[in-house]
Amino acid sequence: MTEIRSNTYSVFISNDISKEINRFLKANKSKYSKLFILVDENSLKYCYPQLVEKIEAFEDGEIIEIDSGEQSKTLEVCIQIWSALSEYGADRKSLFVNIGGGVIGDMGGFIASTFKRGIDFINIPTTLLSQVDASIGGKVGVDLNHLKNEIGVFNNPAAVFVNSNFLNTLDKRQILSGFAEIIKHALIADYNYWKKVMNADFADLNSFEELIKTSVHIKNTIVSEDPTEQNTRKVLNFGHTIGHAIETFSLEHENKKHLLHGEAIAVGMVCEAFLSYKICKLSKDELSEITEFIVGKFKSVKLDEMDTHRLIELMKHDKKNEKGDINFSLLSAIGKCEINKKAKADQIIEALKYYSEQVKLMA
Repeated sequence: MTEIRSNTYSVFISNDISKEINRFLKANKSKYSKLFILVDENSLKYCYPQLVEKIEAFEDGEIIEIDSGEQSKTLEVCIQIWSALSEYGADRKSLFVNIGGGVIGDMGGFIASTFKRGIDFINIPTTLLSQVDASIGGKVGVDLNHLKNEIGVFNNPAAVFVNSNFLNTLDKRQILSGFAEIIKHALIADYNYWKKVMNADFADLNSFEELIKTSVHIKNTIVSEDPTEQNTRKVLNFGHTIGHAIETFSLEHENKKHLLHGEAIAVGMVCEAFLSYKICKLSKDELSEITEFIVGKFKSVKLDEMDTHRLIELMKHDKKNEKGDINFSLLSAIGKCEINKKAKADQIIEALKYYSEQVKLMA
């Protein structure tokens, strides 16, 4: 078991996290009056049974189930859950337990942070993406009109429990989606980690526990220095300005296949690596290395030229923006990231075209 301490809470990482959860609940037995457990159909089927057989307190918890997917991450669903909490008699000493991926953690944390002006919550992330990124750092919120995390607050969980064995419940698409955030952590913070990431063994998911530990350590270090994203925490948004726009665009169009978060971020990282080359002096060799690795790992996403102006409109909603400028976090080298870099519309269009051209070349 590995414990990584933050300013106000700890992240526990193990291939069987039940002992640490039991220890936490026992230590706080007098503090919490009742448990409420948020799940989706996947975490209820594949992960909750593994936990409840070893964590006696979960047997008495009230289970609240939602549909999986970004489409559930809305204020309307929050209202339903707040109503359920009231109906089941939740009070300010209740503990809210989030068992699931990024949607469960983001929305569950927001629900807990706002119910009766805030109740404690813990995260038990079940996807690779939530284990290495979404469950850590205290960003909680929901989407508004498909705009990612438009409504939310900063509020830390009481603890995070990462069970690496849950990776075995995921399909390859979900593993790859989470792997995108691991790639991001390496690119923004650690050249040597990037080399390890490039050699990740997808045939041995047990080996991913070391990647999880390194990524959690990187994110935790950055977040601890800048909890509310006033400055250096912005580096964690590399790939996300364009990536979030692409993800939102896919949610807006029912005739298009909805992208997972990491799939959109993978596209965003290639595009923003190109912007890094143009604006931040990322070397051409490193741009090629990043592009070839990401395009080689992820299925291609078709970007139509006629959609670029809508994508730029969506980028204007990014929370890093100031005074109407579209703000980016860009690489000056692999392992080094600079914040508050502005790009013009024609440069962004060029970056989107670069991605499409590289996909065709590597097809």
